[in-house]
Amino acid sequence: ADYWRRMATDIAARGLRLLALACKRAEPASGHLQASDMHGGFGLVALVGIIDPPREEAIAAVNECHRAGIQVKMITGDHAETARAIGAQLDIGHGSAAITGAEVALMEDAELRRVVRDVDVFARASPEHKLRLVEALQASGEVVAMTGDGVNDAPALKRADVGVAMGLKGTEAAKEAAAMVLTDDNFATIAAAVREGRAVYDNLKKFVLFSLPTNGGEALVVIAAILFELALPMTPAQVLWVNLVTSSTLGLALAFEPAERGIMTRPPRPPSEPLLSGFFAWRVVMVSLLMMIGALGVFLWEMQRSGDVQTARTLAVNAVVMAEIFYLVSSRSIFASVLNRRGLTANPYVLLSIAACLPLQLAFTHAPAMQALFGSVDLTLLQWLQALAAGLLVLLVAELEKLVIRRTSLGRRLGQRPDAADR
Repeated sequence: ADYWRRMATDIAARGLRLLALACKRAEPASGHLQASDMHGGFGLVALVGIIDPPREEAIAAVNECHRAGIQVKMITGDHAETARAIGAQLDIGHGSAAITGAEVALMEDAELRRVVRDVDVFARASPEHKLRLVEALQASGEVVAMTGDGVNDAPALKRADVGVAMGLKGTEAAKEAAAMVLTDDNFATIAAAVREGRAVYDNLKKFVLFSLPTNGGEALVVIAAILFELALPMTPAQVLWVNLVTSSTLGLALAFEPAERGIMTRPPRPPSEPLLSGFFAWRVVMVSLLMMIGALGVFLWEMQRSGDVQTARTLAVNAVVMAEIFYLVSSRSIFASVLNRRGLTANPYVLLSIAACLPLQLAFTHAPAMQALFGSVDLTLLQWLQALAAGLLVLLVAELEKLVIRRTSLGRRLGQRPDAADR
């Protein structure tokens, strides 16, 4: 028995899945094979080690998850030595000893919550143990994603925050209990999904941070004119035109924004974190004020120079649109600088949206039909440059704010770790 036990441990320590083969020479007691015939009398014939190495892409995916601040834990029914060896190959548990299901069963809930934070490999685990491990992680405030393929995995899949069933070899019970089904049974797909999810969430924030200040800036232009008893810098029809042009061409481009560099090196976002934080409220106010200053500034400048309200209004409308165009470029990244080749050209949809917006604005300013409809007039080259300068003001101040954030302690408080390209 000691020999077989030693050989079993040796084979398992090499990362092989272990099968024990035994035989029994006897006639079935009742003429047909029954469960009772299995109770004893067997002789051990051999041990078989099956090579089941981790996929290369799985090893890379686990490392990527670790960089992203995601703890990866392995829960298996395999021998403890096999689990430890496979975990070491995947960089899970760092080769430390595995905790067995029998040990988990002896732990109180409080002790298990402490152990599950420090141990990453669990072996000889039953369905009950898997469920307790999920609950222990959740009790510690973790968001838990659980993968599984068998009927016995269904309770843990159902209890986890995100249950992920295997689509190829998974049972129907596991698929029904899970929130997601992995169609290729590849762990690397989970890491790719995390990356894509972070990019989508980033783009959602970018769109909100683009939409709120641009609408806020338009509103502040009108509100400031009313408060100071000035002529309206934009008529209702012109405000409607700005919203129509920018909403249909500019804002949609941010939906196609690729994932930012270093997105998988950020720590996970707390589930309770609001979409719009206090910092984002500051960004909205800052950009709204910059747009108001630029548009109202060129309006008042033109009114003082010529007294022509139609020219001043046309100039103000173009200043607002230029500010939104430049702010769209800055909105491609919430904290990183866009004043580089990648920042200006990595998203071709931004360039296409700007290319679609500019002809519309030229038609608004110079086409006779549009002039009759919106009360606009022709602008000179100098006046176009004034509108361009008002838009450039928004870009430069927004980029300066990002630089201050990256270079100061505020950036660390906001969870930013800029790389050399950002600096």
